[in-house]
Amino acid sequence: MTVRLRDGSIKQPQLGQRLELECQTSKDDSGMFWVRLDRGGTLHFIVFISYLSRTTFNEGIATRFEAKRDGSSYRLVAKELTPQDEGKYFCIMNSNQMLYFSPGYPVYFPAKTTVAPTTAAPTTQNGTTKFLTSNTLHPVTSKKEELNLMCDGIIWVPLAGGCILLLLALIITIILCQKTRRRRCRCKSSESQSITDLF
Repeated sequence: MTVRLRDGSIKQPQLGQRLELECQTSKDDSGMFWVRLDRGGTLHFIVFISYLSRTTFNEGIATRFEAKRDGSSYRLVAKELTPQDEGKYFCIMNSNQMLYFSPGYPVYFPAKTTVAPTTAAPTTQNGTTKFLTSNTLHPVTSKKEELNLMCDGIIWVPLAGGCILLLLALIITIILCQKTRRRRCRCKSSESQSITDLF
């Protein structure tokens, strides 16, 4: 599966522009999903196109997008690109109970050129040089740190819970084995006493 622009003359998407993406497949399928991954890493469902060309759009998107099936290709058309349409576009197909993902197609607008902020010169007071620095975090860096922290929690909490369950199971098994062993030992000693009593 590949995603490509229908109009090869477009090199860089622009705000307000019409954009038509096409996803071609060579597999038997039951339909195609179009999703967008935004800069923050969130997936947004856009539309499902059935094998019979019926479309099911996400609420509020149907007015901005069109979708259709044409043979083995599925098309997604953004009628007029807006800032919220930026991201990577993927098509996802279900074939024989397997999901297939296309490589993401990037749709980003040209970066706006901004004047870089000037850095303040160091100030000297009482023979000590002080540098003025900003304590604000870069938004991309802080988002990555937030995602890393969330991933750590997602990984470590179930792992710690699993270890605690295994430890409890081990302790219970040891206790039950010791009780069973004591019973066997008592039975053997009582049997040997009854035999000696007979003689």
